[in-house]
Amino acid sequence: MAARSGSSSTQQSRKRRRAHSAPLDLGIDLGTTRTVVARADRGNYPVVGFTDTAGDLHEFFPSLTALTADGLVHGFAARAAARRGAPLLRSLKRVLSSPTVTAQTPVRLGAQTFSVLELLTSFLTAVREQLLSSEVLEGADPGAEDANIVVAVPAHAYGAQRLITLDAFRAAGFHVTAMLNEPSAAGFEYTHRKSGTVSSRRTRVLVYDLGGGTFDTSLVDVRGQSHEVLASRGAGDLGGDDLDLLLAQLSLTAAGVAEEEMATAELDDLLDLCRDAKESMVPQTRRLLITLRGKDLVLPAADFYAAATPLIQRSLDTMAPLIGRLDDGGPDLTDIAGIYLVGGASAFPLVPRLLRERFGRRVHRSPYPGASTAIGLAIAADRTATVALTDRLSRGFGVFREADGGARTIFDALLTEESVQKRADGAAGTIITRRYPAVHNIGRYRFVECAGVDAAGEPRGGLAPYQDVLFPFDRSLRDAEDLASLPVHRLGNGPQIEERYDIDGAGLIHVTLTDLSDGYKRTYVLGRRTA
Repeated sequence: MAARSGSSSTQQSRKRRRAHSAPLDLGIDLGTTRTVVARADRGNYPVVGFTDTAGDLHEFFPSLTALTADGLVHGFAARAAARRGAPLLRSLKRVLSSPTVTAQTPVRLGAQTFSVLELLTSFLTAVREQLLSSEVLEGADPGAEDANIVVAVPAHAYGAQRLITLDAFRAAGFHVTAMLNEPSAAGFEYTHRKSGTVSSRRTRVLVYDLGGGTFDTSLVDVRGQSHEVLASRGAGDLGGDDLDLLLAQLSLTAAGVAEEEMATAELDDLLDLCRDAKESMVPQTRRLLITLRGKDLVLPAADFYAAATPLIQRSLDTMAPLIGRLDDGGPDLTDIAGIYLVGGASAFPLVPRLLRERFGRRVHRSPYPGASTAIGLAIAADRTATVALTDRLSRGFGVFREADGGARTIFDALLTEESVQKRADGAAGTIITRRYPAVHNIGRYRFVECAGVDAAGEPRGGLAPYQDVLFPFDRSLRDAEDLASLPVHRLGNGPQIEERYDIDGAGLIHVTLTDLSDGYKRTYVLGRRTA
């Protein structure tokens, strides 16, 4: 756990101030390019500022990591180190979104290799140290037992990303009390600002969340303070990073420079310039100025829009299944109170333009698109607020089983993307069970996640397999150190076995296998045994 920064007298002063203040309620949005923190403060939800190396205040902490001679540095320090030639890591969150990621997935940075969990924990430790030194928090500790820290992941995130994110926050010293899906949090921010658009006739909010590296969209039904996510879709490889890269490629083409000719530091600088140019764009922008190797390049905005249209169109296609279709093929907006644009990349002028062309005047953009999720998380963390959320799994989950005496393999779809992971009344999410007599001495469970489950019960989209789970049906094998090394054979009349699957509020799936003959059980969370 990171140590509290500052002198002893400063710490004592903060403790005195803390004694007279309310418990700390924070929302933290770990973004692909920027991490944003918002605080609940008597019904208001201000964004917490971070100071850069020059002493200037920003409403975000860059999601950057650099490797220096003294070790890893993060945020603004990482950006400054990169300008001095240090190896720089961008977009760690995209590594997290891979279906094959594990806590030990290696990430190369300079001449060294780190695990994903190691890098993320180090980054979040730096975030916590910055928060501890913030006068805005009055010395309150986000690791204290009375702190309410709510964090988020993309709605379409696989279980491994959720588990790694949760483990890293806790290892960094944060007292995390809940994990929400990003567009679900943005739904809270919408009703906080736009409650007047919701009526008894129009209760549904469609959240369009285009961040730095991921795209999420959720359809949320709002009834008073109760929010129910009806469905979600997403893409883990679509975001503002792709727009920055596209603009960089246009710049290289205009300058007649091949990407292979560019040093890593030059490419990093170019991407920063392109991001700044993109974020400065307004609907009236006609030209973009990019400086490359001392030469000013003037790029028509129309060319950038034309090149970016397929990317934004992909986000609209991803969102389309959430909107009912009329017989004439048009979108059914009868129940839609608003389409809410959040995420830093949603400020790109082409996004609201294409959405308004398709959906009309119900399109609203958050006044703080880059901070909307963090503000929504702070609302969720606010112990004085009365909002409630029913969320859904947003992905499929099942197990491959043998059928016809082992002659073939079938997919047993245990949970679908419509399965409830948390109810507004606080009750447990979806719980299902399977019971059967064991046939073999060892049970092998090949669990996988997928983007969804189709009408035939087959997995849809890419598969994210867990490590196989092995369970001893034969009592004599319960103390075996390595079940995988033992031969599998038929038992004949084996014990009655129960499988139980339970989704918690973070979207993590708990699997409990029980021998009902004597109650012996083992529990796993996304492939990690816990008991």
